[in-house]
Order: sequence, then C-alpha cells, then structure tokens
Amino acid sequence: MDTAPHPDQDLRPLLAHLRAAHQRQVPGYRQRMDDLQRLGEAVRRHRDELVKTVSADFGRRSRHETLAADVMVTLDEISHLRRHLRRWMRPERRGVNLAFLPARAEIRRQPLGVVGIVAPWNYPIQLALIPLADAIAAGNHVMLKPSEHTPRTSQLLSRLLAEVFPVERVAVVQGDASIGAAFSRLPFDHLLFTGSTTVGRAVMAAAAPNLVPVTLELGGKSPALVAPDYPIEQAADRIAAGKCFNSGQTCVAPDYVLVPRDQRDEFVRAYMASVRRRYPNLASNPDYTAIVNPGQAERLREWLDDARDRGVGVVQHRPDGDPPPPGVEVIPPTVLLDPPDDARVMQEEIFGPLLPVKSYDSHDAAIDYILGRDRPLAFYPFDNQRKRLRHTLDRVVAGSVCVNDTLVQFGQHSLPVGGVGPSGMGQYHGEAGFLTFTKPMPVMYQSRLNGMKLFDPPFGKLADFVVKFLTR
Repeated sequence: MDTAPHPDQDLRPLLAHLRAAHQRQVPGYRQRMDDLQRLGEAVRRHRDELVKTVSADFGRRSRHETLAADVMVTLDEISHLRRHLRRWMRPERRGVNLAFLPARAEIRRQPLGVVGIVAPWNYPIQLALIPLADAIAAGNHVMLKPSEHTPRTSQLLSRLLAEVFPVERVAVVQGDASIGAAFSRLPFDHLLFTGSTTVGRAVMAAAAPNLVPVTLELGGKSPALVAPDYPIEQAADRIAAGKCFNSGQTCVAPDYVLVPRDQRDEFVRAYMASVRRRYPNLASNPDYTAIVNPGQAERLREWLDDARDRGVGVVQHRPDGDPPPPGVEVIPPTVLLDPPDDARVMQEEIFGPLLPVKSYDSHDAAIDYILGRDRPLAFYPFDNQRKRLRHTLDRVVAGSVCVNDTLVQFGQHSLPVGGVGPSGMGQYHGEAGFLTFTKPMPVMYQSRLNGMKLFDPPFGKLADFVVKFLTR
C-alpha cells in the first residue's frame, strides 16, 4: 500500500500501475464480493482503533458520533452493496427498432477503470470508504487521497486498506494541499471530490485538461424553513440535533433557519433548551465534539466577532467557566439573531455550531429568500400542511430534502447523495454509486437473419418498398 507523499512526477507511474493491472484483469462478481467482505471485516477489526484515532485528530470526537456516522454507515453501505450487486451487474435487455429485428440489444454496466477519490476531514472514515466501496463494487481500481487535516486517521486508513487490497488495486496517497492538487491533475477515469465549493472549483479546473469526469460533493448554506403553524419545540429540537452533531462540522448540517417573525424568540428559547438537555456541560463533555483544529476554531470566532461588530444579537450555551483540556477547541452552540446578509456567517458555509436565525413575514417570502441564493446541498422544511409543503417542494431545488428532521436523509441507501450547481454535481451511495462508477455501455447483437442486407446496393424494388413502408 502506497503511503508516502509523492511529488507530481511520481503519481502518474502509480496511476499507470493501477490502470495496467485493471486492464489485465477486470474484477468480476466474486472478486468484488470478496473485496467488500474483507473491507467490512477490516473496519470491524479496527473499530475501536478508528474511534480513538479520529478523536485524537479532532482533539476530542464523540465516540458515539464516530461509531454512528463513520463506522456504522460505512458497514451498512458495504452490506447493501453486497446484497444487491448481482442484480446491478446483470445486463439490462433493451428493445430494438422494428426495422432491425430480429437483432437484440442490452446495456452492460462497464467498470470505468481507475477512480480517484479525495476525502475530507469532517467524517474521515465514511467519506473515504463509502465512495471507495462503491467504486470497488463497480469493478474499478482506486487511488485514495485522505485529508491531511486528520493525519492519524489517514495513516490508519492506509494501513487498514493494505490489509485488504494489493497496491495495484487500491493505493493511498498522503500529503498536503500541493499533493492534493497534483492528485487532481491526474488523468483518472473518474474523480470524486468531497469538500468546499472553493476547492471544488479548483479540482474541476484541474481535471478539465484531461477531460476527467468529476463528481463533486460540496456544501453551501443548507436552510431549514419552519412553517408558521409547525410545533416550534419539535422543530427546534430536530434542528439542534442536526446542528450540534459533530459540532456542526457536517456538509448537510442546517446552516441557517427561517422562522416566522413572531415566533423567532420562542424558537431560540426552545433551541437553547434542547442544547442544554443534550450538553449540560461543554468543557469536559465527551459527547460534545471539538472543532478539528485551531485554524477552523479561529475562523468561527472571527465570524462571531464580525456578527457582534454589526450589532447582531448573540445567544450562547455556556454552562461552565472551566477551560477545555489542552488541545481541545470548543466552540459553544450559538444562535445569531437576524444577521444581515453581508455578515460573514451569511456569506459562506459555517461548518460549526453557529446558527443564524432569520425572521420572515410570509412563507412565500421565505421561499423567495432561499431561491435568491445558491442551490443548497440540503433543505429542511418543517411543515405538516401537505398542500403548502408540496408548493414548497415544487419551488425549491436542493441536493436532498428531509421533511421534519435533519441529516437522516444522508444515511438512506435508496437515496443518492449529491448536490446541484454550487453545492456539487453527480451523486453516489448505493445503486447511485454503482451507476456513477460504471459506464452504461450499449451493445447490439446482430442476428444471422440480418434485415439490413435489404439496404445493400444496388438498390432495387424491394428496397424501394421497404423504405416507403418505413417512412409512410
């Protein structure tokens, strides 16, 4: 397993090595099933070590959050792939035009070759291993670039994958942003990147000279919209659950909330009550995940200071005056009251436990506010009135939607994960991942009774009759 940082000139031979191996022997059904089984066994074998290693990279990561959002969903994805792979691989029969009978046709799902995967730091296990498992199920070889911001986890993933795959089938490349840029320039057969919209643009530009197809799983500002008559405490509780999970360091976390103007303060009270119930203390609470590094924590503090400088009201959950342990960056759950649109928390994806709460005067005005911004990766409408909800869903286009809850749509095998526009392009998870990493190759089988011979020159009366009949 390749683990050393590589300069740009060393990455192409590595890619060529994987491509040559794939061309010699494309993994069949049995190989793919065996690979997935051994990958799942390796994740289970290293489960406790993965939990501890991710926590060390974060300074403090909730054990239960890592088990649920990194380990469990990865194992569930692998199990789902193995249950359905035989059916997905089966060629799909297609009809042929009347003039070409008795020929037959089908669509074969052909592996692309070598897939590049660039994984982020916020869920460093599942966002590396789920697309890898999808690509393996599709019959590809893989080059994986895990995040340099979680170096311990990246090292462990490299060691784990070395137990499962030979280097000519899966290779791990580690290094800083310059290595990531070199990785993105490689002529892969497909490249999947998960990260920020800004870096996603650079990745797409880097892939363009080689015409590499890209799947971009980005982020953006995912809104929650609370309808006027929806139970405010219920909405606040589910939004708090989604916002505080992993301390808001989730691409599909609710980024801001739109609430009726006369219910704003009630929502804030209910939200903070939900936060207090979950986290009676913060400094030494093992259930409250730290911000991944000092740079990210400082960014959030600067955005909070920017809001305060603009006169924005701030409500924070600060249950204890004790400082967190050394190396643990704790940002308390925070609500910002009606920040202006030019505030930094309203300009970029927050990726932390800061929650802007924006008041609206009419439901249609709230929808117009969402439509006036980039299409989000996720959208969370809270509404029990079916007609109004249909109206909302008819107007808003998002990467995914969860009605009356947050985050949980991401874990559904039957629902693809993917953004739209600035929040991404393409999709994966389950069958969507299998389809992304394969080429639907149309194949036509000509019959021994080849009707096209009627159109071979020299043309005669029979050809005239057939053409007239088919064009009548």
